[in-house]
Amino acid sequence: MTATTLEQQHLPTAEEIALARESGRTLSAHLQTRSNTQQIDILDDKGTTHSVHLPVSALRLLVDVLTEIGEGNAVSIIPVHAELTTQEAADALNVSRPHLVQLLERGDIPFHKTGTHRRVRYQDVMTYKEHMDASQHKALDALAEQAQALGMGYK
Repeated sequence: MTATTLEQQHLPTAEEIALARESGRTLSAHLQTRSNTQQIDILDDKGTTHSVHLPVSALRLLVDVLTEIGEGNAVSIIPVHAELTTQEAADALNVSRPHLVQLLERGDIPFHKTGTHRRVRYQDVMTYKEHMDASQHKALDALAEQAQALGMGYK
């Protein structure tokens, strides 16, 4: 399976944004099903209809992709078991490559070497990100609670 990598993505055009919004709404309206699969029809350039059976999970993912494009965002799809370079992992975390290498060497994120190059599993990067996000939310909640207790203008 080929997947889009974390390389620089092009932002969608205004026409693509509008089409994604409309398509996402239409597809979403027809996904209310208990079935595991759905059938969609695709017209080729000659006007011939081709039926395609897809797992509902794939159609839900397509709705998510269309929603993001409809908001003007570029989208990347990465398999959970994909291996990333240190630069791709740094980009996914929105940190510098040297900082990511420090995280790897400190053991905060597991990695292995392919020759002399470090490789990081996407799933491990996302696990680290979720842990860091949870820690940040906890710290922000504690600060907000402290500010309220001290009467710092919050009611």
